[in-house]
Amino acid sequence: MARKTDSPSSYYGEPHKFDPNFRGPVHNRSCTDVVCCLIFIIVILGYIALGTVAWIHGDPRKVVYPTDSHGQFCGQKNTPNANKAILFYFNMLKCANPAVLINLQCPTTQLCVSKCPDRFATLLDAWNTQNWEYYKTFCKPGFKMGSKSPIDVIRDEDCPSMIVPSRPFLQRCFPDFITRNGTLTVANQTIFKDGQNNKRSVKDLKEAATGISSLLNAKEVGMKIFEDYANSWYWILIGLLITMAASLVFILLLRYTAGALLWIIIFGVITAVAYGIWHCYSEYRALSKKSGANMTISDISIHTDFSIYLQLSQTWFIFMISLCVIEAIIVLILIFLRTRLCIAVALLKEGSKAISYIMSTLFYPIITFLLLAICITYWAMTAVFLASSGNAVYKVTPSDDNCMYANLTCNPKTFNQTNITKVCPGSQCLFAFYGGESVYHRYIIVLHLCNLFVFLWLVNFTIALGQCTLAGSFASYYWALNKPDDIPACPLYASFSRAIRYHTGSLAFGSLILAMVQMVRIVLEYMDHKLKGSQNACARYFLCCLKCCFWCLEHFIKFINRNAYIMIAIYGKNFCTSSKDAFFLLMRNVIRVAVLDKVTDFLLFLGKLLISGSVGVLAFMFFTKKIPVIQEEVPSLNYYWVPLVTVIFGSYMIAHGFFNVFAMCVDTLFLCFCEDLERNDGSSSRPYYMSPSLHKILRKGEEGAKSSAAS
Repeated sequence: MARKTDSPSSYYGEPHKFDPNFRGPVHNRSCTDVVCCLIFIIVILGYIALGTVAWIHGDPRKVVYPTDSHGQFCGQKNTPNANKAILFYFNMLKCANPAVLINLQCPTTQLCVSKCPDRFATLLDAWNTQNWEYYKTFCKPGFKMGSKSPIDVIRDEDCPSMIVPSRPFLQRCFPDFITRNGTLTVANQTIFKDGQNNKRSVKDLKEAATGISSLLNAKEVGMKIFEDYANSWYWILIGLLITMAASLVFILLLRYTAGALLWIIIFGVITAVAYGIWHCYSEYRALSKKSGANMTISDISIHTDFSIYLQLSQTWFIFMISLCVIEAIIVLILIFLRTRLCIAVALLKEGSKAISYIMSTLFYPIITFLLLAICITYWAMTAVFLASSGNAVYKVTPSDDNCMYANLTCNPKTFNQTNITKVCPGSQCLFAFYGGESVYHRYIIVLHLCNLFVFLWLVNFTIALGQCTLAGSFASYYWALNKPDDIPACPLYASFSRAIRYHTGSLAFGSLILAMVQMVRIVLEYMDHKLKGSQNACARYFLCCLKCCFWCLEHFIKFINRNAYIMIAIYGKNFCTSSKDAFFLLMRNVIRVAVLDKVTDFLLFLGKLLISGSVGVLAFMFFTKKIPVIQEEVPSLNYYWVPLVTVIFGSYMIAHGFFNVFAMCVDTLFLCFCEDLERNDGSSSRPYYMSPSLHKILRKGEEGAKSSAAS
């Protein structure tokens, strides 16, 4: 006797029953997940307290401004160094240390000065000469000539053993390296004398200050980039406004020309990528015939001028292969989804119609952006204040490497009274960093982790609030039987009010789960960074598997949360119940999910690429002066890629903001459609809320998908 198998509905819950009183989002609802709401409020109050404590103990000046060997800021008002804003290192040759790149602290005396030295000189040459008046301006305050011999002065670092022509960067004096005709020079010299009057090459100084010279290069690039932004910000803003207008027009056109427009997008992207392949091949073929263009990218040093790389045939070959892979992926996806595109087009058209009736939803991303900006700003400020907490810590800095007291904590006020100066002649008690041994400072890492975790929680809550608000608005549209007459007034405001008033706890619950997974991923990324040099292949493999698993878990939770927020917006139930209902509803309609979910996402992604790519091409032609009509309006730039990359990235983010509203609309309408099929049968007593055209094409697509699955 054959065993009776359970129906799919028994596994994934019973379908929704017909309810004559159901008219969309429930208005009479109660607060959900109250306990999580209270915890969320307590955490926010604690976060405010954390920021207050960090503000009390921290001082951002410790991060921004340089500090001399006594822990005093350079150039700050009401301090002895008020008129001395630049930090000077006594012996630059001691700065060849990786720590220079971390906190710019060198194991040598540091002094605040009003200007950097502009000449080569040594203490031995300047002693008892006319140059002494200039040289002594770089000695410690209060030093008097004749109290010590020159050798003792150099040992005790009362004065620098030598000075080198320097220029200020980050309010610090760094050697003024200049390359002339391929030769490295400082003040047009290649040879100089060190503190012992020995001749040294500028290359020795370059090698000793590799970290500092890299900072100088960064400064030069940074200044040029800043200049480019200052000269082109107006045109960047125009490009972003064009993107905003194009995105808005695109969504509005979808209502009337959805099919034609989406096919134009598909063929437009395919044609654009194909043209890119042909152009890269042409450049590669032309450069392959030129001498010197066959060098590989690894054969040349890193340059900020990208035009250098464009002169290599290998660069265009890499571009060509990359575009071929992208083209192949797009074509294969379209081949497999060709029968489902019409279904996705119908749903996108219905979504465009919903947005046209509730235009205020297009501007809700501005609210999300402002809330996210507040979260990011508060987190960054708290992190800076936490990092700058603590008192000045001083360490013993000996004149040689044989001192047993090296790097021990010391007190500069009583240092000369200890035996350290006798055991280690020439040693000093110099400022090292800001910190301390208090309980607050011992748990500073924990406070940083708390700051990061609450930040992730708040960011996810902000996104969840936006999704729930938009879902409630579009659900109000769908469940209006006579559109647009039955659509309630101000659906966006009503949905936002319901989400804040009743469902803060549920949104906090869902965002908490996601924040915990993201926090684990960050910890795993940190551990992976630390284990990169490890030889333990088993540990690295296990860590890689964990990273992969948590990446999948994060995306699965995002998918569940997104649909749970839609159910919360409609029915007002708690997070767990809404998650279960959404999951079961999707599983009862798994064929439709397979048909629509990724197809619509793919089409919207192509739309983002087309808009941002079109604006990017327009910006490229403008900034490279390839538009004859407005060539004279193009600003003078050091790197044209600076405003170009900014426009492309900004355009994609703006298009993503608009299309994210569209994607939320489509997801909401899809869930409502699935429920509509379960609740109603299309009769006069139980009419469908969807449009007849949408019902026809979705039914047709479902039958086609079932037949394909059966075959």
